[in-house]
Amino acid sequence: MIGPLNHTRLLRWAGLFTWAITGVWLVQLWLDPRAVDELLQGGGHPFGVLVARWTALYLSFGIVYWWISRDLGRRRHGMLDNVALLVLTACAIGVSVFSGSGLGSVLLMVMAGLLPWLVPVRSGVAWLVGSNLAAIPVWVNVLGFPLLIAAAQSLLYAGFSSFVFVTALVARQQTEAREEQRRLNAELRATRRLLAESARVNERTRISRELHDLLGHHLTALSLNLEVAGHLAEGRAREHVQQAHTLARLLLTDVREAVSQLREGGTIDLSAALRPLAENVPALDIHMDIQSPLMLDDPERAHVLLRCTQEIITNVVRHAGAGNLWLSARLEGGRVRMDARDDGRGAEQLEAGNGLQGMRERLAQVGGTLRIETGARAGFRLHIEMPASANLDAAGQGARA
Repeated sequence: MIGPLNHTRLLRWAGLFTWAITGVWLVQLWLDPRAVDELLQGGGHPFGVLVARWTALYLSFGIVYWWISRDLGRRRHGMLDNVALLVLTACAIGVSVFSGSGLGSVLLMVMAGLLPWLVPVRSGVAWLVGSNLAAIPVWVNVLGFPLLIAAAQSLLYAGFSSFVFVTALVARQQTEAREEQRRLNAELRATRRLLAESARVNERTRISRELHDLLGHHLTALSLNLEVAGHLAEGRAREHVQQAHTLARLLLTDVREAVSQLREGGTIDLSAALRPLAENVPALDIHMDIQSPLMLDDPERAHVLLRCTQEIITNVVRHAGAGNLWLSARLEGGRVRMDARDDGRGAEQLEAGNGLQGMRERLAQVGGTLRIETGARAGFRLHIEMPASANLDAAGQGARA
């Protein structure tokens, strides 16, 4: 299945189409009697051997191109891809050598569309120029071109390849811009959820305070006055005063229960804010195991965990070279515990950058801690722990004091 034809897939299928059309020209050369004679005279090998060689190289180019161009922009690239680029270059030049044509330079143009995705821009430019200059001996020795004409021919194809290279570079930049937009949108949706929850909590807290400070105090004063009046009144008036006193106490009890319910309901479900961060992250599968609901009563602590989660995902995408990230978060014993691990390259020695240092500072402000474990080819493991509320943090500090 071809799937949705976004610009990366279009580039891939355009390259495969060009490769296929090049094969048609090679078959035409094979069927041309004059080309056959020239190959037999200049190759020094039986025609069948020459055809077998360029056919094998041509097919190898197509297979390697098909493999290396899969999921461009959505997977991590490593040393194996660089080896594949070397194979593509050798196959393209080999096709020209054994077919006695310049069609290998066309295949180098096809390869140029891969360079921006697999190597840095400067390395890609050097590779593009070097591969085309390496074809000069083919133009001179195999095709019999004078050196200057051969150099001009190679530079001409290098110009065509540079156009393909720039087109692929623009496509890669668009992919990166789209990924940045996706990341910002995910963070915006997560932050918006958190802000909505925080606004709800703050409003419930404000209402509960107003009920407690206004109605509670006035009802308490009314109850005390009615109790005094009950001692001073006599007869039927005393009975009505006592009934009013009873109703005032009942109303005061109802207000206190309403205030308690408002305060108990003023918590934030952090799991709903964290899940959008894991949606549609390219080149990374995020496995979230978040307690649902994960309730916090402090918006500041919820915000700290949200920013830490964002930083973890960003670091793994940009630096870890990982294909999977496992995230878990639990509320245990009044403390929030979050664990993250990836299957990336890891590091022999940990050098905390601005992102990790910022996480430590955020967590320290709310009484939390960050512990990191890593090793060469062992990925990263992060363990975050902090009090679930400011009251627990204050109690813990008091106990330590």
